[in-house]
Amino acid sequence: MKMSKVTRYLVLALALVLPVAALSAGGKGQTAAQDGSLRVLNYLDLTSANSSDEITKVWDAFSKVHPDIKVVREDLFNEPYHNKVEAYAAAGQLPDVLYAWPSGRSTTLHTQKLLKDLTPLIRAEGSAFAQGFLPQALDPAAQGGGYVAILPRAITSSHAFYVNTEVLTAAGLTPAKTYAELKAQVPVLKAKGIDTVVMANQESWVMQSCLFSLVAGRFGGEGWENAILSGKAKFTDPAFVNALAFIKTLYDDGVLSKATLSTDYGSVVGQFGTGKGAYLIDGDWRVGAFITDKSTGQAVIPPARQEKILITVFPDIPGAKLNKSTSGILGTGWGINAGVPSGSDREKAAWALVKWLSGKEIQTWLLETGGIATPTVTGINVGSLALEPMQKAVTNLASQYTAMTSVIDGVFHSDVFNPLNDGLQELGLGSKTPQQVAADVQKAFDAWKAAQ
Repeated sequence: MKMSKVTRYLVLALALVLPVAALSAGGKGQTAAQDGSLRVLNYLDLTSANSSDEITKVWDAFSKVHPDIKVVREDLFNEPYHNKVEAYAAAGQLPDVLYAWPSGRSTTLHTQKLLKDLTPLIRAEGSAFAQGFLPQALDPAAQGGGYVAILPRAITSSHAFYVNTEVLTAAGLTPAKTYAELKAQVPVLKAKGIDTVVMANQESWVMQSCLFSLVAGRFGGEGWENAILSGKAKFTDPAFVNALAFIKTLYDDGVLSKATLSTDYGSVVGQFGTGKGAYLIDGDWRVGAFITDKSTGQAVIPPARQEKILITVFPDIPGAKLNKSTSGILGTGWGINAGVPSGSDREKAAWALVKWLSGKEIQTWLLETGGIATPTVTGINVGSLALEPMQKAVTNLASQYTAMTSVIDGVFHSDVFNPLNDGLQELGLGSKTPQQVAADVQKAFDAWKAAQ
């Protein structure tokens, strides 16, 4: 039986009572461990190359610079991470420092103002500190609560179209530039036992964030989401319905196999890396899963083969208002629990950690290891870094598109985008029509707006 969101969070919160009680210093939001250490919730993808290197390069290095600050770190990834954040928030026991999205996936943190406004801390550093970041990184309007709750470490393209030219060449094909060309490649690739596009659609956020946000932008045009938020347009209008219909077309045409609906986020890396799919749809961050892991010297796609991988955007779609576009958003970053007392030693320690995690040294390391593609700190000489071919390709992704439209889960509340996520999967399964999904999302949006 599927539990409601409230019930699920309550269960998770109860599961946290004992460990949280052991760490709590008392009082809502007061989460320092009893020995004075700094509690941190970290987002760590163990499937990415160089993830193990993070412990040494990021955390151990911080401890050497700040031996007086003891960090108690909890590492989680994907849905377990988000579930834990919601559970901690429901229990009033967020850690002192945590990784977060500027909106969308971290809606609760922003709308309930559970993260501290970092603006006073940034100002206290002096103007040179703020000038060391791209302006959009410190734009309060770009974050869900309307204030600077996190220091973002990247500008993120949530969509990237990875093209294995080696696979295509072996099949006598070239990279598709239009949807008609992509569709025509399906039977040719199928005859060779190769999927046209591989994608990890088992996790419901992937389709919405990594492809549908782009498709919605192409059919709706730039600013389509603002028209809905202002009440000038609806999800049930033709543009959004047509975008949903295009997703159904992808499955109907075999461009996307229904098998993608059972493909998890970890296994898709191996599928594309071993040439089982000619194309992969994911975010720009996914490069980190393919490059060489320095701890093992192994890569899912060795550098010599990476030369055969193009990174671009989805082909032109017929009937779209906009083409050669991507979907993008301010990237993830680090924030401080709002319950940490201002001016306290704990706040000073937390801010020292956030500055370290967001600074030039760590962003440079993230670039080198494929963790980010477009850093928010200025002054990094990307050309001087020893990057592998796929890393170089993703840093040039911006040259592949002429417009960047919104990422849906970065604009709308989870009460709205979760029904959409489910609906996109139902489209693939054939259990709902585009019109039904659009109606469900509009109903969810109306209910959310009425509750404001």
